[in-house]
Amino acid sequence: MGSSLVVCESAVGTKWERFERHCIKEWLMKYSCSSKALQRQKRTQLAMIRLLKRRRGGFKPSGFEIGHVDVAIPDLDPSFHGYMIASIADIHLDEWFNARRFEEVINLINRQHPDLVAIIGDLFSYEVDGLSQQMATSLNKLQPKDASVAVLGNHDHWAGAAAVRKVLEQSNVIDLSNDVFTINKGRATLHVAGVDSVMSGKHLLDAVLRKLPPLGPAILLAHEPDFADVSSATGRFSLQISGHSHGGQWIVPGIGPPIRGIYARKYPLGRYRVGNMTHYTNRGIGASIIRLRINCPPEITLFTLMPSGNAL
Repeated sequence: MGSSLVVCESAVGTKWERFERHCIKEWLMKYSCSSKALQRQKRTQLAMIRLLKRRRGGFKPSGFEIGHVDVAIPDLDPSFHGYMIASIADIHLDEWFNARRFEEVINLINRQHPDLVAIIGDLFSYEVDGLSQQMATSLNKLQPKDASVAVLGNHDHWAGAAAVRKVLEQSNVIDLSNDVFTINKGRATLHVAGVDSVMSGKHLLDAVLRKLPPLGPAILLAHEPDFADVSSATGRFSLQISGHSHGGQWIVPGIGPPIRGIYARKYPLGRYRVGNMTHYTNRGIGASIIRLRINCPPEITLFTLMPSGNAL
């Protein structure tokens, strides 16, 4: 079973590799991840924080949209009917989206009583030092019934992947980057898998497929949404949850986000059907560099899983 799944990925490899080379070349030309470039981005970010600081005000729960998404999962055992996954992405903890605000978001999540919490990358922006303890303290306040899981995003690798993974370990959050976590209810299983950042070239989908048991439905966490073209082609995942795009941060009614970043061109926000797989791109709860959202509120997504025939 493992080898056949690997072949599925290889079958789309040529098309994907051309797409990937194009994206990486474009990104390197515009946003070189050299230390000097990252420092420039960080200075721009801090300047935006200072500019908007006076307008920050207090935390407003109404400013966060709680989206409800019902997902039909083929072969889902009835014991998982109604299983709820609360998903957030792109926290970008910093002076603007600080620990106090993040803990209010965590309170919103806990009030939903989710079975699982999934964090879809970019916990930090450009540095972990000075923020790691705040992040760990906040994440430790999550109260899912089963577990909290996460994958890393490109900013986490720029900030220092080893340091971010240490924070996850201190926070009792399972790092699912290129790994699989299985939830058991009696003899029934649900597999939650994750790939590391595609933009950083750390994703190992073949390794994930080899780790996946042959039986039981599977969900994939992948920071970069356009990876759905690859994951759906394997035929192994019923749902992919992503972030990365921030929904474009600016949405033009009737048009969508005019600004779409690398690996978020095709699936910038919301729900899609990619092959036989449901895909959802979360708008994120933080922002990087530009601290403005227009028609694009930050989002907490609640996925309710149902056997096929009970949901769209």
